[in-house]
Amino acid sequence: MGKNPIKENKNVYRQAREAAAQWDGRLSSREKASELLGIAAYTLGDYELGNVKRVPPDKVLLMADLYNAPWLLTNYCKNECPICGFLPLATEEKNIQGIALRLLKGLNQGDLETMKTRLIDITEDGNISADEIEALRCISNYLDNLVEVISEFKIVCDKHLKDMK
Repeated sequence: MGKNPIKENKNVYRQAREAAAQWDGRLSSREKASELLGIAAYTLGDYELGNVKRVPPDKVLLMADLYNAPWLLTNYCKNECPICGFLPLATEEKNIQGIALRLLKGLNQGDLETMKTRLIDITEDGNISADEIEALRCISNYLDNLVEVISEFKIVCDKHLKDMK
C-alpha cells in the first residue's frame, strides 16, 4: 500500500465552503466554518465527506446562507430530499448571460401563445383524451424547462442580492 493519502471526497458542501473561503478566509478551515455554523467539526467533516445519508435541511440552510451559495438549497431538494427529487430544479450556479438568454427564449410570446392555445384545446372539455396526451407531454416538458431556467435565475439573484444587503 502506498504512502500517499487517499484523495478526499469533494462533495457540494465542501466545494461551496472552499469557494466561499475565497472571499471569507474564516471558511478555509473546517474547524472555523463548523464553529460559525454551530456544529461540531467532525459533523461538518461527515457532511463534506459524504459520510451521512442525508444532511439535515436546517444545516443546509445554514451552509447556503454562510457560504452565500443558494444553489445548495436546490441541490439538496433535487438530490437529497426524498420528496422533491423529481422537481426540475437547477443544482449549480451558472452564467447570468446564458440564463437570461434561455429565460427570454422560453418566454417567447409566440411559444407562450401556442402553448396557451394547445392547453385550452386539451382542457376545455374537462377530459384528456388519448390523442391529447402527446401535446400535454410537450406542454409539461416546456414548463419543466422553464421552471429549471427560472430556478437558475433565482440562484443568481439570491446570491447577488445577498451581497447587496
